[in-house]
Amino acid sequence: MTLSPIKPPPRPRPAALLDLTPDWLLWVADNRLWECAPASMLDTMIAAGQDPERSAAAIAHIEQDPVFQAARRHQQMLRKLESVCNNLQQVWQAAPGYAVVEKRRGVGRDEFLERYVWGCRPVVLTDVAEDWPAMGRWSPADLRERFGHLDVDVQVGRNTDALFEQNKEKLRQRMKVAEFVDLVVSGGATNDHYLTANDEMLRRPEFMPLLADIGRMPPICDPALLHTAASFWFGPAGTRTPLHHDTLMLFHTQVVGRKRWRFVSPLQTPLLYNRMGVYSPIDLDAPDFDRYPRLREAVVLETVLEPGDTLFLPLGWWHQVSSLEMSMSFSYTNFDAGVPNEFSYVNPTIGNW
Repeated sequence: MTLSPIKPPPRPRPAALLDLTPDWLLWVADNRLWECAPASMLDTMIAAGQDPERSAAAIAHIEQDPVFQAARRHQQMLRKLESVCNNLQQVWQAAPGYAVVEKRRGVGRDEFLERYVWGCRPVVLTDVAEDWPAMGRWSPADLRERFGHLDVDVQVGRNTDALFEQNKEKLRQRMKVAEFVDLVVSGGATNDHYLTANDEMLRRPEFMPLLADIGRMPPICDPALLHTAASFWFGPAGTRTPLHHDTLMLFHTQVVGRKRWRFVSPLQTPLLYNRMGVYSPIDLDAPDFDRYPRLREAVVLETVLEPGDTLFLPLGWWHQVSSLEMSMSFSYTNFDAGVPNEFSYVNPTIGNW
């Protein structure tokens, strides 16, 4: 039997890399993986007080570092996956009307499943809520009259935290419904306070009358499950939900006011710098292409939900939402047994990178 020759011992790490502190070594590796220009990196290091010769040597030697080479190999695999997503996205975009979020009525179950659930495309149904008592009843005054004495958890102080959605638990505050209604009505347009799905008020028996105001449902929903899978949203004009994706599919019916929704395909996730959970740091209302250059490649869809419109949000679609007026809306995920709606994601925990 022929024995394989013994491989030579690994080369020691270059002294230039050993001279760097761990945070600077990580910085150099990160920026080279992002394909940042070595000259620009060197300028940044010198401006930060690093030794010019050692910095230049570290940048030059990082590509020979075995740990960095292992990272390059994994990068190649990720780039293959990104290319697969990009190619599939090109096929999706070639479909007529891809960039338009359809507004439909009279869609049956079979067509809905094939075109929107399995086809994974958003749609607005304009006829679902036509028989809902909520459409003629819900208002700030009605909410105050029926539920004003009850306590509710809301988010307050959102304007003080750039990561207000990620840090929503820190911003949670309990107050009477009447107090919050008065705050919304008198406070004008703002993102500072919002009653969102995270409150889960519709799981509480005392708020069940709100569910009695809901009529027929989309063709893939089971009304018997509504009490376990519904959320109520209420806030002033100016409230925002940052760019993120949900971990399931859902419907969202606009009852009072209007909301603008912007969407990006899940196949374009690599363009959205998703470094923290289900969130992107990008603001589609004010895109920063200098900081996030890959965003230029993303195709952004948009629709405005009018009172009575019901949006279907397919699996994985990124979305950013802005209230154009004082708004009351209702979301629900009570899909019937024929439509699986439980999925798992391996979300990043890198944070502010």
